[in-house]
Amino acid sequence: MSSKIYSSSPVGLDCRIIEVEVDLNIGLHCFNIVGLPDTAVNEAKERVSSAIKNSSLQPPRQTNQRVIVNLAPADLKKEGPSYDLPIAISFLLASRQIPNSKILRQSIFLGELSLNGELRPIKGALLSSLAAKENGFKNIFLPYENAKEAALVDETNVFGIRNLKELSEYLIKLDGLKPFPPTDIRQYQQENPSSDFDLRLIKGQNSAKSALIISAAGGHNLLMVGPPGSGKTLLAKTLPTILPPLTFNEALEATKIYSVAGLLSSKNPIITSRPFRSPHHTSSSVALVGGGAQIKPGEITLAHRGVLFLDEFPEFRRDVLEALRQPLEDGRITISRSSGTILFPAKFILIAAMNPCPCGNKGHPYKVCTCTPGQIRRYQHKISGPLMDRIDLQVNVPFLDYQHLSSKNTGYSSQEAKNKVIRARQMQEERFKGSQTTTNSEMKNQQVKKYCPLTNKAKLVLENLVDQYHISARVYYRILKVARTIADLRNKEIIDEVSLASAASFRLDKQNEY
Repeated sequence: MSSKIYSSSPVGLDCRIIEVEVDLNIGLHCFNIVGLPDTAVNEAKERVSSAIKNSSLQPPRQTNQRVIVNLAPADLKKEGPSYDLPIAISFLLASRQIPNSKILRQSIFLGELSLNGELRPIKGALLSSLAAKENGFKNIFLPYENAKEAALVDETNVFGIRNLKELSEYLIKLDGLKPFPPTDIRQYQQENPSSDFDLRLIKGQNSAKSALIISAAGGHNLLMVGPPGSGKTLLAKTLPTILPPLTFNEALEATKIYSVAGLLSSKNPIITSRPFRSPHHTSSSVALVGGGAQIKPGEITLAHRGVLFLDEFPEFRRDVLEALRQPLEDGRITISRSSGTILFPAKFILIAAMNPCPCGNKGHPYKVCTCTPGQIRRYQHKISGPLMDRIDLQVNVPFLDYQHLSSKNTGYSSQEAKNKVIRARQMQEERFKGSQTTTNSEMKNQQVKKYCPLTNKAKLVLENLVDQYHISARVYYRILKVARTIADLRNKEIIDEVSLASAASFRLDKQNEY
């Protein structure tokens, strides 16, 4: 007798429906799995046999039958242990230990089985739940630890299963299990505050704080240059506290990414705050952009809708930094390997920090720089011109003396800055309604021409800047995008000379204090 049960397989950030077929034939006992299984899937026959036996059911090895398991489509490589549960259920159906009911044809099954029949959590539960909804399946059965994550998707009954015996009894009686209640992201956000950092705690550095607010409001990339200990890392870690909360769709996107990467835990199965990723400068290009034998998302995708902080920016390998150029421009990364091509999203805010020279003392008011001009030039030229063109804001973070450190003037708190950022983001949401663009930094050239009108004085300022600095077309448009954000923060519909000059100063004259 043969049977068919449905499962799913993550492919990048999408999911394919997998048919799990089992056929039983009379003959010398064997248990074979076909359909391009990897080692973990092939080992399922041992886990499934022991789990069925220890769940008080009749396992394959006691049936004196040939057991053939087919995972279709056969040309898609099957990876991971999540096929244990559908293989077990399909076998129980083929051996008539559970009845053939309508619920089996309307459900997706996922889960790794332990030898005693308990279910272990899996990767990609949210993707499978979305695939179930998109393909018309009414139910999804998966490990209990993954139920809260899968329940983010409405219109699908999510059943959290603790062991195989519990599920088999339900499929026999169709009673005893209740769907997991839908997950409310807003309630979960209240339970998990995003950060303990606050902009008010940072003394001085008004220029850098202004740059952070502009970066958060328009999604602009930022480079901070300053000596060690001047507060660059603290400023970067404060940025998530002034970013607007994740929308439902953004939280769903981030959770999908972390689910595929296996970075969700049972205690925190939902990403409700902006990601902040800070890879070490020894990271490889694969770690940063993604890839590997089994293509996985890298740091730039894990930072999607959040912040990627690269400290010691020039210390990253040249090929690693150059790999950032496409995602910084397009908001996505295409990874091509022999196993296939995957497109990952990568809309993040890049925050980079570096010393002004190898010893870090160039421009320090009290310490002497020991670097030669050639060393300084080589150090700064580790970052290519095309990459620098893609960084909208560049600001000095100077050494602070006692007067600044002891000052009681703290400026904006994170909440006050966040309110300004949210108002600016609301203006952008209204401006780009009906398009794929969400922030000013994502504007295409045609949108810049449409949404960045200049006053007559601002046009004169821009003309002088182009003539004086001979800036490239990319820099020209990026200055206008930053000016649009500054005008939004000032509640100006038309970009005036103040907004334009401020935007240009952050880009062309980072030696000044703002």
